[in-house]
Amino acid sequence: MEKDKHLGLRIDAETHEKLKSLSDYEGRSINGEVLYLIRQAIIKHEEEKGTLK
Repeated sequence: MEKDKHLGLRIDAETHEKLKSLSDYEGRSINGEVLYLIRQAIIKHEEEKGTLK
């Protein structure tokens, strides 16, 4: 099984605070919220444009 990948992400303080608030509201960690949002974007893209490789 392949290991999880690491992704460093630089974001401004305002976006970080809003992401923290959102993740707290949703009951997720910031990392969990970022993964959720990325997965939702992929699902939406695939519904509109077809399956990604």
